Amino acid sequence: MIRVIKEKCTGCGLCIKVCPFSAISKTSDNKVEIDLTKCNLCSACVSVCKFSAIIIERKEEEKDLSQYKNVWVFGEQKRGVIQPVVYELLGKGRELADNLGCELWTVLLGYKIKNRAQELIHRGADKVIVVEDPLLENFLDEPYTQVLVDLIQKYKPEILLAGATTIGRALISRVAVKVHAGLTADCTGLEIDPAKKILLQTRPAFGGNIMATIITPNHRPQMATVRHKVMKEAPVDSERKGEVEVLNYNGKLNSKTKLIDMIDEVGKTVNLAEADIIVSGGRGLGKAENFKIIEELAEVLGAAVGASRAAVDAGWISYAHQVGQTGRTVCPRLYIACGISGQIQHLVGMQSSDIIVAINKDPEAPIFKVADYGIVGDLFEIVPLLTTRFREVLKK
Repeated sequence: MIRVIKEKCTGCGLCIKVCPFSAISKTSDNKVEIDLTKCNLCSACVSVCKFSAIIIERKEEEKDLSQYKNVWVFGEQKRGVIQPVVYELLGKGRELADNLGCELWTVLLGYKIKNRAQELIHRGADKVIVVEDPLLENFLDEPYTQVLVDLIQKYKPEILLAGATTIGRALISRVAVKVHAGLTADCTGLEIDPAKKILLQTRPAFGGNIMATIITPNHRPQMATVRHKVMKEAPVDSERKGEVEVLNYNGKLNSKTKLIDMIDEVGKTVNLAEADIIVSGGRGLGKAENFKIIEELAEVLGAAVGASRAAVDAGWISYAHQVGQTGRTVCPRLYIACGISGQIQHLVGMQSSDIIVAINKDPEAPIFKVADYGIVGDLFEIVPLLTTRFREVLKK
């Protein structure tokens, strides 16, 4: 709440000049008043007032945080198929729940989808809440938000995790605003503070130059989105038992938008996120034509072709191939980095790979710090030799 202390106001007008929303005007008695319908509490007027005549009072309603318990995972699905990022979240969610001594729940929204609930239990969920409605068959902002907000207000989870996917990002930000909770996007690490029992949410900040750990101690649920392939999938335990609760909104949901059709991408696609082997090229390739040697090695290995941001920005290869903070996060069994220096923005997207092989002529390149195997030398000599040798071995 913002207000003017009339006794202190001199009518100097400095606040009127600095207000970016034209929310302040003078009254007949040479004082100022604030139009609360225009003001957004930016506090520009507060800082400029020499007489402390304008004050902002922020009073937050205290919540009983002890009511909130359990770790939740949003069970994202497309066309009735659980998305792989959910299994990664269940793996981390199971760890967090065990550290807190609570249960792991999954929320699954869709239509005629309750048969998928057991998959989530086999991956570690103690309980699955299934909400079925024709309007939930495919993702729409409004009904999905309405349902998830209702469930949060009813069951009060302590932590809510979702994938940093197109759907996850569109949904969870809306939900966080509705329930007045904090949200940390694109996390690469999640842990429980052993002393305070709160969620430590780690993510790249300042263009990936530092890793920030963020907490939301005064709000619940603690919410975070996590990139695909950053964390390991939960193992399958087909003997595991759990509870399934099916809810139906019986036509109470509504949406101003309507899904007309879903069109699959036509043409050659690059599925970096699911590739077991990736061969990536960077600035060291020098020009677009030189990506041919990367593609030849990838073809022999049955691998996908990746690239650093520098190569994509130079126009040598399309954005669909970009690995890193502003591209795809990958976790293949084998990642071969050719002519990539290894800036933090790139490392964030591939450092979870099982085996990393780096080829670079600079022995001090940062990529060697995360590589399992490093080859110092000219990639234009080394990569063709590898291609030839792999071709010989794999033909046997």
